Amino acid sequence: MTESKMVLLIDDDRDYVRAIETLLESAGYRVRSAPNGREGLQLARTLHPDLILLDVMMTERTEGFFTLQEIRRTPTLKETPVMVISSIYADQAIFRVSPEAGWLPANLFLPKPVDPARLLAEVRRLVESSSAPVSHAPAGRRDK
Repeated sequence: MTESKMVLLIDDDRDYVRAIETLLESAGYRVRSAPNGREGLQLARTLHPDLILLDVMMTERTEGFFTLQEIRRTPTLKETPVMVISSIYADQAIFRVSPEAGWLPANLFLPKPVDPARLLAEVRRLVESSSAPVSHAPAGRRDK
C-alpha cells in the first residue's frame, strides 16, 4: 500500500475501538474514531475517509441505521464504502432487519465479534476498489 488509506470507525465501545484501531494501524491504515453517529458524520464530512466502519447500537439502539442513511444522503460521502459491524442480529431479535430490504445501504455486513483476518481482508478489498458497489446482501452472499 503506497498511500496510507484512512478508515473512520464509528462505535461507542472504547475497548473494541482500541482493538480495531491497533489492528488496522498495524496493517498500515490511518484510523480515526467517533463514539456516536453525530460525531462520526462530522468527522466523515471533514476527513472524507476511504472507508467507514459503523456499529448499529450506540447511544440509541438504532443510531447506526440512521447514521448510514445520512451518509448516503451526503453528496461527498454517498460513494464512500461502509461496512456495518454489529451484534444486533444476534443480540436484538426485534431488529433483525433483512439487508435485502434495501433501506440499509451498506457495502458489507459483518457480525460481532468480528474475525480479525476477515476484517483486514474486507477492509483491504473495500479501500482498494475504486468504486465498491453498495450491496444489500449479508456477508457470505452476493447480489448478482
